Amino acid sequence: MGVRAFVFKNRGALLVIPALILAVFGKPNTDSILAGLPTAFAGEAIRCWAVGYSGTTTRADQVTAPQLVTAGPYAYVRNPLYIGNFLTALGFAVAFTGNNTETERWVLIGISLATMLAVYATIIPHEENFLRATFGATFDEYASRVGRVVPRWPQPSAPQLGSYDASVIARAETRTFITFAVMLGILGLKAIL
Repeated sequence: MGVRAFVFKNRGALLVIPALILAVFGKPNTDSILAGLPTAFAGEAIRCWAVGYSGTTTRADQVTAPQLVTAGPYAYVRNPLYIGNFLTALGFAVAFTGNNTETERWVLIGISLATMLAVYATIIPHEENFLRATFGATFDEYASRVGRVVPRWPQPSAPQLGSYDASVIARAETRTFITFAVMLGILGLKAIL
């Protein structure tokens, strides 16, 4: 197993590390919570929107895609799940660090976001290699008009492959919802203690 496949398989565990660091070393206050949580919730909403299109395959230990999805958030950016995750992490990093010193705050936020960037910089090319090998020219055409992580306005004539299924969110996102709830609980406890 190559490094990219290993990181892909273990991405969830790797992304727990910055969450644990925030939970242990973060010192939230009311202002930081009010500033950070809207971003965290917005990130989770983007993630749910994306999962409604991509389905439960987002939880697999290896890259899989029964079809190339180019509709919904995938019409704007190729990796909306990761954009959502990044926003959620940013929101929690801000929320958890209100009473840390300025240096501590930037270090904690930096560790959180750098960990995510490192994981995603490793797995996005891995996923794209799979999609290119599986869908060939269709994926190449999609990649030429839709940004990897910087959203673009969709072209009106672009094909919209895939459809939204809200019922898949509960099945696919159970771990994410639990993690989100645990982080909210820890944040609340740290804020009152």
